[in-house]
Amino acid sequence: MRLLRLWPDESHFDFMRFRRFSFPLSALMSVATVILFLTVGLNFGIDFKGGTLVELQAKSGTADVGAVRHTANGFGFGETEVQELGGQGTILVRFPLQPGEQGQTAVMQKAHGAFDAEYEFRRTETVGPRVSGELVQSGTIGVVLSVLAVLFYLWFRFERELALGAIVGTLHDIVLTIGVFVISRIEFNMTSIAAILTIVGYSLNETVVVFDRTRELMRRYKTIPTVELLNLSINSTMSRTVMTATSAFLSLLALVLFGGEAIKGFAVVMLAGVVICTYSAIFVSTPVLIYLGLMLSGVKAQTRPTGGSGPTGGRVPQAAE
Repeated sequence: MRLLRLWPDESHFDFMRFRRFSFPLSALMSVATVILFLTVGLNFGIDFKGGTLVELQAKSGTADVGAVRHTANGFGFGETEVQELGGQGTILVRFPLQPGEQGQTAVMQKAHGAFDAEYEFRRTETVGPRVSGELVQSGTIGVVLSVLAVLFYLWFRFERELALGAIVGTLHDIVLTIGVFVISRIEFNMTSIAAILTIVGYSLNETVVVFDRTRELMRRYKTIPTVELLNLSINSTMSRTVMTATSAFLSLLALVLFGGEAIKGFAVVMLAGVVICTYSAIFVSTPVLIYLGLMLSGVKAQTRPTGGSGPTGGRVPQAAE
């Protein structure tokens, strides 16, 4: 029985030619992300900013967001964020952090007094300044240490050029994932840190699969030009890459559509992360090896375009499943 194939086994597609477009595109998106991060910033959630989060459900089934915002801002606690969830009469109200425990208590007293008649209080979360500060510190340290551990692993896992290519790809994926948060204004909280770390792992997995095949082919074909070698590496692993990316994409798409508001932000970021990591492994991490001067048996490989036939006899090795 023949297994399902989403990519032809005997493919000879020239992926490397797209590096002239993918590199400027990735550079532009990365620079734009950095600029937006420094100017606009992330939409930090209550985990990091502190304050009081209240989820309200309209008893009539229809929520008046404008009226709730006007009433909440009239409490005198500062600018209040009001967001409708899913169009089912559910809204989130975020009150700014108030000084002292009495300040947070006053927020809830006024909220109940103003909204009890028309809304049901489904959830209430309060995070103080000390807790939010500790979460920011712990989250930042966790992400930095995890990324450093991944980069350390890549440096010792591959030869110098392959390690540098993998590091470039991983950093590229982290930057663009942060860009998704900045542009979409999805709330950045502790769950978001889990999403970033998961995407780092997915990026690492995609890159290692391609680079393992690259190293294998380097040992088998010691005189093959760099461009042809890299195209051969991607084509021989493309069936596995497409299968993995498609499975992950469909699973995450189901979470986005049917998982509910509680995990929708996480699922959306993960969905974008799968696309970013797959694109990066093919059009960023691998082509950058050409400019890093990939070495074959201690001799710098040529970078002439691929021809109709080469050392492989026109046959692409089967991808490892």
